[in-house]
Amino acid sequence: MPGILEPRAAIIIGAALMVCVAHASAQQPQSSLAATPLYRQADAPIESRIDDLIGRMTLEEKVRQLDLYSGAKELMDDRRIDESHAAPDASFLPAKAQKLLGSLGAGGIHDLYPTPEQANVIQNWVIEHNRLGIPAIFIEEGLLGFNTGTVFPAPINLAATWDPEIARRTGAVIASEMRATGADMVLAPVLDLARDPRWGRVEEDFGEDPYLTGQLGLAWVRGAQGDSLDSNHTVVAEPKHFAGHGSPEGGTNTSPVHIGERELRSVMLKSFEPALREGHAMGVMAAYHEIDGIPITADPMLLKGILRDEWGFRGFVLSDLGAIRRLYDAHYVAATPQDAACMAIRSGVDMQFYDFEHQVFQAALIDCVREGSLPQPDLDRAVRSVLRVKFMLGLFDHPYVDPALKDTVWRSQQHLTISLQSARESMTLLKNENHLLPLAKSIARIAVIGPNANAARYADYENEKNGQRISLLDGIRETVPRAVVTFDDGSDTAKAVALAKNADVAILGLGEHVGISGEGHDRSNLDLPDNQEQLLEAIVATGKAVVLVLENGRPLTIGWAREHVPAILEAWYPGEFGGKAIAETLFGDNNPAGRLTITFPRSLGQLPDFYNSDPSRVQNYTGDDSAPLFPFGFGLSYTTFRYDHLIAQPPVPGVGEVRVSVDVTNTGSVEGDEVAQLYLREDVASVETPRRSLKGFSRIHLKPHETGTVTFSIPLEQLAVWNADDKWAVEPGEYTLWAGGSSEAALSAHFTLKP
Repeated sequence: MPGILEPRAAIIIGAALMVCVAHASAQQPQSSLAATPLYRQADAPIESRIDDLIGRMTLEEKVRQLDLYSGAKELMDDRRIDESHAAPDASFLPAKAQKLLGSLGAGGIHDLYPTPEQANVIQNWVIEHNRLGIPAIFIEEGLLGFNTGTVFPAPINLAATWDPEIARRTGAVIASEMRATGADMVLAPVLDLARDPRWGRVEEDFGEDPYLTGQLGLAWVRGAQGDSLDSNHTVVAEPKHFAGHGSPEGGTNTSPVHIGERELRSVMLKSFEPALREGHAMGVMAAYHEIDGIPITADPMLLKGILRDEWGFRGFVLSDLGAIRRLYDAHYVAATPQDAACMAIRSGVDMQFYDFEHQVFQAALIDCVREGSLPQPDLDRAVRSVLRVKFMLGLFDHPYVDPALKDTVWRSQQHLTISLQSARESMTLLKNENHLLPLAKSIARIAVIGPNANAARYADYENEKNGQRISLLDGIRETVPRAVVTFDDGSDTAKAVALAKNADVAILGLGEHVGISGEGHDRSNLDLPDNQEQLLEAIVATGKAVVLVLENGRPLTIGWAREHVPAILEAWYPGEFGGKAIAETLFGDNNPAGRLTITFPRSLGQLPDFYNSDPSRVQNYTGDDSAPLFPFGFGLSYTTFRYDHLIAQPPVPGVGEVRVSVDVTNTGSVEGDEVAQLYLREDVASVETPRRSLKGFSRIHLKPHETGTVTFSIPLEQLAVWNADDKWAVEPGEYTLWAGGSSEAALSAHFTLKP
């Protein structure tokens, strides 16, 4: 193929022949099995195959498995889309690979985003040029979608759906499009708890709550990994950034996190635990920061004690990019690069991520093993973890991808439909004074104004040139084709005001964009950026009906808008079909049912401001309202709902759960979705616990005047507290439940747990 160095002897001349070659090792005649190494026998138990392979490996071969290589820069020619993406017609350079890898193979390859043909030719070279034929694992980003494939709404949108099924489907789609190119592992999902909105990576998270994040993360991982990693449509999921990364000091990325072990276990780890213990995610990314002076990449209690010993994690831990180096040049707990590298592996990290030059890193591990500062069992644990993932992916038995597969899954209609559905379900209505929304499709003149009105806003880790890029303006023109729709970007306020005066309604597209939101873009204020506040106030002053549509990656301090703008729709970063979903919502084709997963503070002075703070937290500020602008779980609809008959049944012998039911009635005149939310508090506990915590949720659809009964089951382990004796305990006593449409739900019930 043009631009691709073909593998030997027609390995991938055609898809069918490639598959035959790929499966050759698993189809050998019975008579040859005795001569086949155990690790090459596809029907042998994986752990036995790993034992056999490790027993054959030299020290140099072992440490090579713990290193990650940059594909586009280190293995390909200079044809690149950017530093991390090889051009589709780029060629693999064997001489470059030989100089870099020699005969030791490669642990992982990143920053390539290959075509299937590129992945196959590189994998073939790696396998044929290392003594034991160990394949490489291709690792890539895929938070909102993979490369130029389907573009999904940001994770903060996905969270706003409160719909685990959409999360599962999203993970499955991204995985299938990745695996069709030869990529094996995705650096997602992000399961940090976003507890400081100044932090630029809020958009990558599922919000501030550990239970909701845990359930959505579990669903995403199950979608991505499927029933088996040994398939053509699943990949390894890698929850990140383990752990506590979303609450940095000052809201600045990679800064220290100030929590104790109780908060770490009771809150920060609860967002990761379901994905790892129930979803069996086979990757974890170790974060940059430190907790109480211990950097994560040097924390054996976290990476060995909790992750492996308590939770039974069997995959491998990848350092975040440069996080091992930070032990040496940021945290200053390692005197040399060698000390840093060996400290990380000894503490439970299994693979470096561009921390040190390959030769420096690998030589450091070899020297540490030989001098005894890195015990051989720690090195072998890391190697075993990486190899286990490769075996589970089936890379030893069928390492190549069928090039024809991509054509069947890449941006399929089914995948695009899921992206649009996610965007629709995430639309969150924050205000609707006098039922301004939905707008009548008979409106004659519409002014669409603002810097986000004629742009499809994607979150970080996605190129806004990808996908269909449907903007708010595009969506409105498609939805109401007979209306006169005019546009101004709002850079000249006077011009925008004149446009608004000649319209029946002004729709403002405001918020954030890449460059002030995303990784490394932490903010010292949360106001509307640039001239947007001035623009908003000037448009409202015209007296025209005004609708504010926000596309942003974090909560904003929009106090003036909360008081003066009649309708506010929070759209976050809704993906390639975002403009369509927004327009459908504004004009009534989509009844909004998104709910906030992070609190909107009234001012910076309230930070940190999350709903499940401890009851001793004091929030009385002189001259300021202590209430948030919009609470966790909040969102309006074009209909209304009533909650009745909240009933709790405490556990009975043989049933280890609390069973709860509540009736929800659509009291309005249109059908719609409601997100029923259940909160709990232990009235008196041995240690201080949050004033209320989310313990269940269910997104339900109700027709006008229809009543549905929602049931919840709370396993007793969800009631456990990390007590003063540093043990998990379910304590007897009185408990209070609340059910409703936000964290401020008022309908309550009580139950008693007996000793």
